[in-house]
Amino acid sequence: MTTDEFNQMNKGFDEHTVEYHNPIEIPERHGFVAMNGDKFIGSVSGLAYKHDTKYSPYFYLSDLFVEKSYRKSGVGSELLEKLEAKIISLGITNIWTWTAGYEAPEFYLKQGYKIFAEMEHWYDSGHSRVGFRKKLI
Repeated sequence: MTTDEFNQMNKGFDEHTVEYHNPIEIPERHGFVAMNGDKFIGSVSGLAYKHDTKYSPYFYLSDLFVEKSYRKSGVGSELLEKLEAKIISLGITNIWTWTAGYEAPEFYLKQGYKIFAEMEHWYDSGHSRVGFRKKLI
């Protein structure tokens, strides 16, 4: 697909969206980084979708990473809490994400997330891909 073809496709999607009386939403990335002095130890980020001055009620958590030596020390929880507080301040009421069955399902359950989808055997290892969501307010 060329750049022009890609742009034409997106233009068509936008026209279709407007035809059904929905606003075109612009993704806006929000996130935080955890440091130990000048050493990177983790980060969290995702996308809020905005039209005019109003955000969609759903935030997509695209990334949550903690360096291996800092895992299970509370860094991930702290990063996630900071991000959730930030998106609540924007008026966003829900957050959702995907994770691998071998990565962090227990972590998200502990943070109050609920499973909304699971695709079994997504990975060659046989692990699932798991969708989580949380109502923030």
